[in-house]
Amino acid sequence: MTTDTAATAAPKRSPITWVPSLYFVQGLQFFVVMLIAGLMFKNMGEPNDRIARWTGILGLAWAFKPLWSPFLELARSKKMIVVVMQFTGAVGLALMALAMQMPFYFAACIGVLFLLAYASATHDIACDGLYMASLSPKLQAAYAGWQGAFFNASKFLTLGGLLVLAGHLEKTIGVAPAWSAIFGLLAVTLGLLAAYNAWALPGALNVGHADLSASSVVKTLGEVIADFLQKPGIWLAIVFIVLFRFAEGQVQTIGPLFLIEPREKGGLGLTTEQVGVVYGSAGTLAFLVGSVLGGYFTAWLGLKRAMPVLIIAMAVPNMTFYALAVLHPSDLSFIGALVSLEMFGYGFGFVGMILYLMQAVAPGKYQTAHYALGTGVMQLGFIFSKTISGDIQVAMGYERFFLWTILCGVPALVLMFFVRLPGRDAAASAATGSPETAEAAA
Repeated sequence: MTTDTAATAAPKRSPITWVPSLYFVQGLQFFVVMLIAGLMFKNMGEPNDRIARWTGILGLAWAFKPLWSPFLELARSKKMIVVVMQFTGAVGLALMALAMQMPFYFAACIGVLFLLAYASATHDIACDGLYMASLSPKLQAAYAGWQGAFFNASKFLTLGGLLVLAGHLEKTIGVAPAWSAIFGLLAVTLGLLAAYNAWALPGALNVGHADLSASSVVKTLGEVIADFLQKPGIWLAIVFIVLFRFAEGQVQTIGPLFLIEPREKGGLGLTTEQVGVVYGSAGTLAFLVGSVLGGYFTAWLGLKRAMPVLIIAMAVPNMTFYALAVLHPSDLSFIGALVSLEMFGYGFGFVGMILYLMQAVAPGKYQTAHYALGTGVMQLGFIFSKTISGDIQVAMGYERFFLWTILCGVPALVLMFFVRLPGRDAAASAATGSPETAEAAA
């Protein structure tokens, strides 16, 4: 397996021409499975615990993706994998539109979502590998805000305009036909973005792929895992990664369902259109601003000094949803203001884990594979919390559930003082050398 460095493929276009579209697609595919599908199931009358459990199980694709990530090195280029998986996702979304019309729609949708999940997870591996191979660590930090912004902007843009459209269509043609139309529109959108990315992405060739075979990849996979587990402080890092997103997984799963839940059942009783307005207006702008500022803030201050602020920012969504559950407001403007605050905090803080994986976990001989392992560990924490969130919420009720999520963020804040974090000087020196230099400087 070759080492992915900026030297292997220099981008011919400015990163601003392809980083946003690349990570918008990555987020679009991820959030269709992990969030959009949940809202669709909620509107179809499915209970919270069933929604959280099945969408959580689907999320295992992102946790286990490191197991097949080394085999992607057999391909000539990461760009080819990215484009193929994006077109596969477009086909999957079209199948979702058909599955919504079947009598056994739930099972059919889960089957298609399974295909989407594993295509998306495979896309993520090549996508992140292309990003790291094409940009120096300095540029990785500078564009991490744009990366995180457009990854998550796909969530809020689909939750905005598309939800408003879905709410309107639900009233006119019914819930199932409305969501068939939404998935059809998403399929067309993803197909167009895939065509654009086929042109815009840098063609980072895998110069060593000719020397690889399946047997050598299996051997290398063992070496990759062994090397990963031998990294200094890796077990503490694994615990930190899991805990970083433990609270987030619960809030991001139940929060949108709470907004839709009828008021007599403890929710805010918003319509589908109102949820779209809340997420798609000032909230989207707040998230984008938070993500970009978080990236530049961390590049300026260094990850070690910035991390406490980033972790505290990740707790803002928990606090805002707790406030909504306690106050139970009916004013849509007030609800929108608190959701905007939630989105700003989430966008600002999420940058911390992206850069922690890139600068503290991934550097070394197998940078791309180790980054995939790190994101897999991160996803396990997210999936575990997502899967159990519905049962916890049903047992506790919304108010006590959101209070519980605030407490879930404390362990990561404490553990931060014991893990290895690269500072500003480490990031700067990494920009002048190889990934191995960054690891040593950290």
